[in-house]
Amino acid sequence: MKAQRNVWGEEILSLARSDDRVLVLDADLATSTQAVQVATELPDSFVELGIAEANMVGVAFGLTTLGYRPWLSTFGVFLTCRALDQIRMMVSQTNAPVRLAGAYAGLLNGSSGKTHQDIQDLATMRAMPNMTVLVPADEFELAAMMPWIADHDGPVYVRVARDAVEPVFDADYRFSPGRVHVLRQGDDVTLVSTGVQTSRVIEAAGLLAEDGIEAKVVHVSSLKPIDEDGLVEAIGASPLVVTVEEHSVHAGLGGLVAEILSGRGGPRVVRHGLEDRWSESAPNDFLLDKYGLSPRRVADRVAQALGARSHGPRVTAG
Repeated sequence: MKAQRNVWGEEILSLARSDDRVLVLDADLATSTQAVQVATELPDSFVELGIAEANMVGVAFGLTTLGYRPWLSTFGVFLTCRALDQIRMMVSQTNAPVRLAGAYAGLLNGSSGKTHQDIQDLATMRAMPNMTVLVPADEFELAAMMPWIADHDGPVYVRVARDAVEPVFDADYRFSPGRVHVLRQGDDVTLVSTGVQTSRVIEAAGLLAEDGIEAKVVHVSSLKPIDEDGLVEAIGASPLVVTVEEHSVHAGLGGLVAEILSGRGGPRVVRHGLEDRWSESAPNDFLLDKYGLSPRRVADRVAQALGARSHGPRVTAG
């Protein structure tokens, strides 16, 4: 297994070797994000801007007017919160080809403190016009995404996890924007997940099978764009859909799935993720268990939802 941040560093170095337009702009986090690989081997393709994320976005926009294709290297929270106005005004409104790599995004950055956790990034960026939003499941999907991102003519936000997870795909994987993936078949419930959480959801589906519950697992790596018809087809005749995300239950993957299915008379949707609250500083396993995102806790939540599926509203969070 390889951590996504290491894959991002390797792939961006490969892109910079082959394309002089590729520049990596860093906000004093090159070692953490692995942009250091470019800084070490191709210093002319690396620009260190210090702890000044808003300025970094402005510089990136300026570089696009000169024909460059800049990639921004920092923690996700500093892009989607600290530099949000600049992303909105300079990148989104102009449709500039700036690549926003939100490293250490999600819940599992507790060792850096809860101020560094980003559990609203997908909601923020999904609502941004012109923005493509990608959330790879593992090392192979991220590596396959990188050339597509490099060639895309508009802005892209890609969520890059810090730690390695059990791979979902393999080296033969090919990325197609908008596509959804059925990773496991099952007739009792459909679990829809995104990013590295999908690996944990697959494990949860195995635990459910031990209890006689057959869960289909659908992975969504492209939140924007998304193949709506493909998602509906993947869910099929499932009587219940449970979305699972390492993100707030508001306006992320769960919101996206509920929006699509509600307009088509789809099944009941239960949105599972972080409730309307801030996360906290703690070790990863503790955080996953506390917020219901470990495989065991996901399995328990799905079993609970199946027990109550004939009651209550068609879209719930929990």
